[in-house]
Order: sequence, then structure tokens, then C-alpha cells
Amino acid sequence: MSLVDGLIRELQRLPGVGPKSARRMAYHLLVRDRDGAFELATIMKRAADEVGHCSLCRNLTEKELCDICASHKRNRQQLCVVESSADVQAIESAAEYQGTYFVLMGHLSPLDGVGPEELGIELLEQRFQSGDVTELILATNATLEGNVTAQYIASLAEPAGISVTRIAHGVPMGGELEFVDGHTLRAAFTSRREFD
Repeated sequence: MSLVDGLIRELQRLPGVGPKSARRMAYHLLVRDRDGAFELATIMKRAADEVGHCSLCRNLTEKELCDICASHKRNRQQLCVVESSADVQAIESAAEYQGTYFVLMGHLSPLDGVGPEELGIELLEQRFQSGDVTELILATNATLEGNVTAQYIASLAEPAGISVTRIAHGVPMGGELEFVDGHTLRAAFTSRREFD
């Protein structure tokens, strides 16, 4: 296999990148942006070598504690549980949330061999028992697995006297009802609240 074919094959490891996209990327880097190819290779190697998980929340970081956990400005009484570090980034860029996080790195899926141990639930329970957390915000995905995971975590938090909330799911801002799928509309009606 040639180096070009090997590069195309490896680029297909990325989510959403098929053979055609991988080929375009490889040719672009090798023909039009050789300096960019070197920079990409350098930063990918460094990231693979140096990035690990925060010892408190399991977010991606190259330090012992991520910047969020290390910040004294964050509200340690609020703990938002998400499925991935990408979810943390989405919330940080879109919401005005000032609490802390716990990253599950997945969701419960017994058929795939993913149980509480694989999600670090024992670390999460330690946070519950510390007495610091008063509100748990469940921000798992609105899928069957995400909902089951949220229910399981809520059942662990309630004996510790922690208030449990779930992020709302439903019609997006700017969305038109005729284009919203039935599951989303059902969630929107179920999660409705008083009109301000």
C-alpha cells in the first residue's frame, strides 16, 4: 500500500469521513498545504502523547485538573453530567452555565458491554457523597440509552439529598413545528412550562 493510500485510509478513522472526503483531504494536504500537513501531524502527535483526562471530572486536558475544575470561579454545588468532552464544549460555548461537570465518556449500553464501571460511576458517587454537590443537572443525550443513563444516575443522587434536574428537550429556537419530528414534539409537550 502506498503512503497516499495509507493516509487516505487513516483519515477515514475520523467520524463522518468517508473515502471521497478522505481522498480530498489527503490530496489537499499533500498538494496545496504541505506546511499544514506538517503542523497537523505535529499537533496530533503531541495531543495523542500529552492529553489525558481530568482527575476530577474526566474532561480532556493535558493537566491533572482541567481549567474548569481548577477555576475558583465555578459553582461547585452544581454538577452537570454529560456523555462526552464534546458536550462540555457545546455547553460552554452556548450556555451561561457556571457549575462543574462530570464526563461519562459514553452511556449505559449492556449489549455493548458498557456498564456503570466503564462510565466511572464510582467516581461520580464519590462526588455525591462529598457533600459539595446540591444540584445535579443531567445533560445526557435524548436517546433511549441517554435516558436510561440519566435515570440510573438520578437514582444514585437522590439518597444523598441532591436535587436532580434534566435539561429540557424539544423544539429548537427558530424551529418551525411542521419540520420537527414527532419524538421532539412529544418531548416539547411533556417538558412544557409556564409562559413567562
